[in-house]
Amino acid sequence: MSTAEAWDAAEFEARMRAVPAARYHHLHPFNMRMHAGDLNRDEIRGWILNRFHYQRHIPIKDALILSKLDSAELRRSWIRRLHDHDGTREGEGGIERWLRLGEAAGLDRELLLSGEGVLPGVRLAVEGYVGLCRLGSPLEAVAASLTELFAPDIMRTRIAAFERHYQWVASDGLTYFKNRVPQGSRDGVEALALVLSWADGRAEQERAVAALSFKCDVLWSLLDAVERAYR
Repeated sequence: MSTAEAWDAAEFEARMRAVPAARYHHLHPFNMRMHAGDLNRDEIRGWILNRFHYQRHIPIKDALILSKLDSAELRRSWIRRLHDHDGTREGEGGIERWLRLGEAAGLDRELLLSGEGVLPGVRLAVEGYVGLCRLGSPLEAVAASLTELFAPDIMRTRIAAFERHYQWVASDGLTYFKNRVPQGSRDGVEALALVLSWADGRAEQERAVAALSFKCDVLWSLLDAVERAYR
């Protein structure tokens, strides 16, 4: 355990933000090729199918985080994330919108739901992230979610790329990306405030940075698997 003096709030926040700035998957070659319009249809469909395995586990990891929160106020706030992805009724939510993205790209909904074709590397990456949220501290689990700080920018870039380069994907399939711009902004600000308030010692601050680094590795590993399989 580190015995060094804690970083002040400004330095700690800067160190947290520096992690995705250097390691978020917006820098991955696959995403860069996507945004440049260089992916073919099989690559786009392969990414949608495999990324869905991650998407469907988002409410699971958020339920695990929810179970760690020790106040009704925090639980009321965090449960909104489950509603964002699962919806509050049938046919709503981010998972449903991702299924519609798949359909817009020519993938069968039942194929996505079956999990058939999900790459082993993708399964391992997602399992690692869910495992962190299950076994890690509340601080680590929430800190890992701070890739949300960079999600709005990558969503804007992705929307522009699909509208320009992948017009064969029906435009109504882009609703997931559009909804995540405001949701990601809100969620990132909320989670950052919690991490800054909880990590009051250097050891906790370092654990938070490590958890966010791990999450960046998860997202990067997922794309590594997709790139090797479909290129």
